[in-house]
Amino acid sequence: MIINIGRQLGSGGRVIGELLANEFGCKFYDREILNLAAKESGFDERFFEQTDEHKGFFRSLFHLHASHIGDNNFYPNKFSDESLFQFQSDAIRKAANEGDCVFVGRCADYVLRDFPNTLNLFITASLDFRAQHVMDREGVDRQTAEKIIADKEHARATYYNYYTGKRWGDSSSYDLCVDASILGAEDTAKFIAEFIRRANKVRK
Repeated sequence: MIINIGRQLGSGGRVIGELLANEFGCKFYDREILNLAAKESGFDERFFEQTDEHKGFFRSLFHLHASHIGDNNFYPNKFSDESLFQFQSDAIRKAANEGDCVFVGRCADYVLRDFPNTLNLFITASLDFRAQHVMDREGVDRQTAEKIIADKEHARATYYNYYTGKRWGDSSSYDLCVDASILGAEDTAKFIAEFIRRANKVRK
């Protein structure tokens, strides 16, 4: 079983992903995939952190000291956003081959498009719901929270659209889209879990 979750910022997508992973006994990967990609590539994890779900930020990586590049045979001209995306994609595929997984973001639905038994979900929520989450998490006011949401979602959408050739958040790319602000994270996870069980029965 492979569950891929796209999500709006502040929608509770990560929490829902963790609840689903616990429900079905899956390994959970959100930012954890960056660590796997770093281990697989031999590059410092900060290379992946600074371009995480962002396109066009690669130049900032060269501000890191050369010693952080690590022991490998890659020359600087082989560093690019695309090469880091490839390393990350390889790490996602390797994890998916090892067992049941829940992946949050990072174009996992596209990377694993040829894998069987995948379900692609998109978690959305009202702006009030998302802004409140960001305000609570970051300790900022409503205006700042909305700016954080707008900026990060723009970067997230640009990244997804570039690498997948699809449109981030477009319902045609997912098996199920859910507004988590209606039921809340826990009950939304229960709703999705029931959907997954029924979907698996139909597929069998």
